[in-house]
Amino acid sequence: MRKVCIVVGSRANYSSIKSVMCAVRANPDLKLQLVVGASALLDRFGSVVDVIESDGFEPDAKITMIVEGETPGTMAKSTGLGLLELPTVFGMLKPDVVVSVGDRFETMATAVAAAYMNIPLAHTMGGEISGTIDESIRHAVTKLSHLHFPANQQAATRIIRMGEDPAMVHVVGCPRIDLVADIARGDGHLESPDWLEREGVGAHITLDEPFLLVSQHPVTTEYGQGEQQIVETLMALHELRMPTIMLWPNADAGSEDLSRGMRKFRETHRPENIRFYKNFPIDTYVRLMINCACAIGNSSAPLREGAYVGVPTVNIGTRQQGRDRAENVTDVGHDCRDIVRAVKTQLAHGRYPSDDLYGGGGAGARIAKILVESPLPVQKRLSY
Repeated sequence: MRKVCIVVGSRANYSSIKSVMCAVRANPDLKLQLVVGASALLDRFGSVVDVIESDGFEPDAKITMIVEGETPGTMAKSTGLGLLELPTVFGMLKPDVVVSVGDRFETMATAVAAAYMNIPLAHTMGGEISGTIDESIRHAVTKLSHLHFPANQQAATRIIRMGEDPAMVHVVGCPRIDLVADIARGDGHLESPDWLEREGVGAHITLDEPFLLVSQHPVTTEYGQGEQQIVETLMALHELRMPTIMLWPNADAGSEDLSRGMRKFRETHRPENIRFYKNFPIDTYVRLMINCACAIGNSSAPLREGAYVGVPTVNIGTRQQGRDRAENVTDVGHDCRDIVRAVKTQLAHGRYPSDDLYGGGGAGARIAKILVESPLPVQKRLSY
């Protein structure tokens, strides 16, 4: 029985790996080990660990590693704290393989610790292109990883061109699509949203009419511009005056700039159409995306899951620059007028056809099967 250690550090990490966790736990030839850390432990980012535990997963270890401040320096220090703590956990759990998720800054500590300790490292969602520091982290983790699980052939080709062994690169689809596909195969209906008023702060809104779903995060390579950028988005939402569900930003450098802009906007304009939330259970967020009239911001979710469900999307700024996208996405800069115009165009268009750019479901089961069967060497060499 192979011990598979999965490290979850954020709400995005969890949605990106939950189906793999389920498949590993269900496979008799694998034993799931779970480490939860970074912003997934913090209340101001939605206490993702509580969601994980309510889903029936019991962490084998919890790692406190976030240095407050959300600056480039604190990102580096947080990664360093993770690198101090993770070797102790890996030494205790003695996994046969560690799974690193995507491109969040804290996953760098996971990759370095496992590689230095001669623990085979598997990496999901590698080979993709985007803006911010995520682009560099993603490819750095690829070079430390032994087993690769890209979401599509385009990403796999990039991984192989980086000198990775083609035999260790498996196109499995994006695990996040597994959850979307399961819900979309049903009616995708939002249950009576009593949580709408119980959670969050801001205006009292209803989902009985077309609503917007907004998620905008810092762009680490544009540090210091976040407050100005989020104000442009908020002013566009103020002008559109549609019921709006908006998430607070993640823990990247510049998060406090965006949060400050959002707080100032709330105090100054008292918007009657926007309600702000820390986090949602994954199923709820997927149902919101399926049912919203338009998704707005710079999260990867409307580009990934959004392609599958065909949600009209307005992607703002450079955070997703270069990422593979389907027809549902319109790109704009940080300009209120451009954002309003793009949203109105997307609202007039309505839903797009489903696109399996990032897979059609079943990634978790495929990954679990490969984790059972694949050789797990620790020595790497360039393969051209």
